[in-house]
Amino acid sequence: MTITFIGHGYVGLVTACVFADFGNKVWVVGRSPDKIKKLQSGDPLIYEPGLKEMLQKNLTADRLHFTLSYEKAIAESDIVFIAVGTPPKENGEADLSMVLSVAEKIGRHLANRLTVVSCKSTVPVGTNAKIKAVIDKIKPQKAQVEVASCPEFLREGTALNDTINPDRVVIGSNSKQAISKLLELHQPLPGERVITDLSSAELIKYTANAMLANKISFANLIAFYCEKVGADVEAVLDAVGLDKRIGRIFMNPGVGYGGSCFPKDVKALIKIGEQLGVDPLFLETVEKINLQAKQSFVNKIVKHSPGKHLAVWGLSFKANTDDIREAPSLFIINELLNQGFTITAFDPVAQKNTRAILGDKINYAESPYQALSKADALVIITEWNEFKHADLIKVKKLLKQPVIFDGRNIYNPQILKKLGFRYYSVGRNSTV
Repeated sequence: MTITFIGHGYVGLVTACVFADFGNKVWVVGRSPDKIKKLQSGDPLIYEPGLKEMLQKNLTADRLHFTLSYEKAIAESDIVFIAVGTPPKENGEADLSMVLSVAEKIGRHLANRLTVVSCKSTVPVGTNAKIKAVIDKIKPQKAQVEVASCPEFLREGTALNDTINPDRVVIGSNSKQAISKLLELHQPLPGERVITDLSSAELIKYTANAMLANKISFANLIAFYCEKVGADVEAVLDAVGLDKRIGRIFMNPGVGYGGSCFPKDVKALIKIGEQLGVDPLFLETVEKINLQAKQSFVNKIVKHSPGKHLAVWGLSFKANTDDIREAPSLFIINELLNQGFTITAFDPVAQKNTRAILGDKINYAESPYQALSKADALVIITEWNEFKHADLIKVKKLLKQPVIFDGRNIYNPQILKKLGFRYYSVGRNSTV
């Protein structure tokens, strides 16, 4: 089968590589000559474990093709996936300008046969109907187009595995032909098939992300309680998570959620609720707690830091990615800078992206231990494995004061206490 992806971000590029690896001919259309040239040379542009190797393998096999031109890619494709961004507007509503612009370009280049246009971008209910209307208005008379919603559920940092081993494949369409084509394409993948209408498929992605954001905010709310009464949030959530109706997965306290999906999708679902006359109070609270989690961590540092120079470990919004979009680190660092702190930071892969935003407001170290030099305390914001397995005796020697603020609860408080640290984590008794 020949397929095209419009967009080469996390969703478009990862999914394109996976389907090329299954033997399909895959086109990826972009709009930046520089980025397309880098992709053609085997540079994935983003950090994702295993992605560079799969990209280069399928380039060598001549199954994966990157282009600026819609003409050839669209004309010969059986399925065209829209995988462009839907960033939030100032009011929180999803900006669909890129999606609808791409739909118009697709329509212009359709061949005189059946083409399935499937949206992978996260979009509000009714968007796929708009895509169909745009294409129908501009397409060649003999071209036949059917639309479908095929949302993605990959996680940055584990995107390849999530794409190859999905929990479910959701296909929403009013067209039996579109459903048949998409089922055929996804045949190599495991996971439950969920065949539904367009509106349900569009809402499934928002619902999934809102629920995951809720689990994080709920864990942080309980952490607030635990800190007030001297309880251990990890013990509380471990016990609660043993209930099969609840589970422990993703119910992790910390410095809040970030990234390209949860913040914008919660905002978008709030806006959708307002437009539909549904009170989004629950989601507004999820968002409020997320901000409180970041601010609470800042307040803890300001109150208990023995000095004004801090080492920061972790800048990406989560481990195993270089993505800093809506990263808690940006909020925390800016708040600390406003309080007069100086910062030396280290992240295994996200320093370049952070420097593009923060510039020289902070210093950047070449290793986690170099960041500790002359620092009064260590602040941990991202849960990279190399931080979890750091040499804590060495950390203590390098710090001016044995103080750690752990925003991800990656260490055992009792071990830190025995080593002589003052240790402040989230929702657990501080070891002072």
